[in-house]
Amino acid sequence: MKAVQLADELGSFFVTIEGVEGAGKSTLARLLGEKLKHDGVQVVVTAEPGGDPVGEQIRQLLLNSSNTLTRKAELLLFEAARAQHVERVIKPALANGAVVICDRFTDSSLAYQGWGRGINISEVRMLNDYATGGLRPHLTILLDLPPERGLVRTRSTDRFSRECIEFHRAVREGYLSIAREEPERFLVVNADQPIEVVAAAALDAINSCRLGKESG
Repeated sequence: MKAVQLADELGSFFVTIEGVEGAGKSTLARLLGEKLKHDGVQVVVTAEPGGDPVGEQIRQLLLNSSNTLTRKAELLLFEAARAQHVERVIKPALANGAVVICDRFTDSSLAYQGWGRGINISEVRMLNDYATGGLRPHLTILLDLPPERGLVRTRSTDRFSRECIEFHRAVREGYLSIAREEPERFLVVNADQPIEVVAAAALDAINSCRLGKESG
C-alpha cells in the first residue's frame, strides 16, 4: 500500500467514481472538481481508460465497437492503460498534494470484466494490484442506477453500451457486491436524482473523509 501511504503523508486525497453506463460519472467528476477548486483546493480530475496520450490510444481500442476483443485481451488492455495512468498522472498528482478525482478505477475491472465477463475475481484483483502498485482510493462514490435507466440516458455507442441487458445487470450487481464488502470505502448514491442532489451528497462525503483522515 505504499502509494496510499504516500498520499496520506502528503495530505492528498484520492476519490474514484463508479457506476453503470449512463449513471452520470463524468458529469459528477466535473462538478466536484469545479466545486473543490472554487473552495481553493488543488484538484486533478481524470478518467479511465485514458489520462495521457498512451492511455487515450488504448481507450480507442477498447471502446471502438468495430473491434472484437477476447475477455482476457480486454482486461489486459484496461490494466495496461491503468498502469500508465497511475504512474504518469495519479501518483504525481498525489505526490504534489492534490485531491485526485478519477472517473472509473480498479472497481470497474472487477465489475465489468469480473462480474460482467465472468473472469475469476481473484485474477482481476491480482492484475489490479500489479497495475496500480497497490494504490487504493480513500473514497469511492458508486452512482447506483438500474441499467435500463442508464442505457436510456447515455448517448454512447461504444462496445460496452451495446452489450446485452444481462451484462449490464451483472455489472451493477458486481458494484453493489463490492460496496457491501467494503462499506467503509464506499458511498452508494441513488443516481436517479437531480445531479445537484448527487453532487451535494458526494461533496459532503469527500469533505467528511478528508477531515477524518487529517484528524486521524
